[in-house]
Amino acid sequence: MKKKILIALTLLIAAAGLVVQASDLVIESKTQSYAENENKIKFDGDVKVSIDDLKVVGESADVNMDENQQLDTATFYDKPYAYEIKKNKKREVKANILKVSLITKIVRAEGDTQSVVFDGKTPIVVINSDVQEYNTKTGVMTATGMVTIKYKEIETFSDKAIIKTDKNGDLKDLELIGNGRVKRETNESFADKFYYNEATKILTATGNTTSNVLMEDGTKLVLKSNIQEYVQDKNTFSASGNVRVWYKDYYAVGPKINVYPDKTTNKPNDIYFVGRSSITQGVRTIYADKMKMMLNPKDFKAEGNTRTVIRNIGNGSEDQGDGVGLGL
Repeated sequence: MKKKILIALTLLIAAAGLVVQASDLVIESKTQSYAENENKIKFDGDVKVSIDDLKVVGESADVNMDENQQLDTATFYDKPYAYEIKKNKKREVKANILKVSLITKIVRAEGDTQSVVFDGKTPIVVINSDVQEYNTKTGVMTATGMVTIKYKEIETFSDKAIIKTDKNGDLKDLELIGNGRVKRETNESFADKFYYNEATKILTATGNTTSNVLMEDGTKLVLKSNIQEYVQDKNTFSASGNVRVWYKDYYAVGPKINVYPDKTTNKPNDIYFVGRSSITQGVRTIYADKMKMMLNPKDFKAEGNTRTVIRNIGNGSEDQGDGVGLGL
């Protein structure tokens, strides 16, 4: 028969003089024991724990006490399952081991961890990593080690991720740190760091950024720069700092670009270069203060102090003379 323990047994609390704070801890299990030499309360068999909105289910658990004999951390073993429900949002966590701080209300999941956020019955966020820490007070999750995130149509990969949610469990912002990669449909970006803000719908990439866009005809548009920014609602893109663009036989360089999509395909089409830029096609390079490069139909327009350089004129044979002249 299951035993229900309030604040880990009334008798133990009374004996130890523990003080119940704002939250009640309720633990159900088939058996329980107290190891005085380890300063732990142990629970085995169909363990169920409830504290505030957080519920944890597992086969075994123990609760240790700090030096002041106050309940400190509850540890759950053998692939436990934790979940929290706020309004229509449900967050669940699975891992090999779960640690719940009864003081700070931080949940730490270790080993093959997976967190899923549901809107009703629909999963809207899935996070996998080696370790995850979730602060139930602040709504901040930190995931480390081989982090993968699937959020709507976006997939991400990184060494570390920091996810912030509001009091209703809705995403506020997302930060990817270290070897970041973001994939959206046929578009893929790489950077040292990504930051996404849900309110503005803006994804910002910094540090060694590269974006690959697969066009309708199967060709690839490649953009490299120091900083890149994508506005999701408007489907517009900008890049700054040592910008380089490759598309078919085009190679363009400039300090900054703004990219706008084709209204029909919704793919990038019009690329505006801001500041002194150049575009190379074969042996010809055009320099200008402003440039516009169109992908379909493939064309470009340069204006402002334009200059054209054509390399390697002639075949270099001796009977052609030493240079270009009027034949005099």
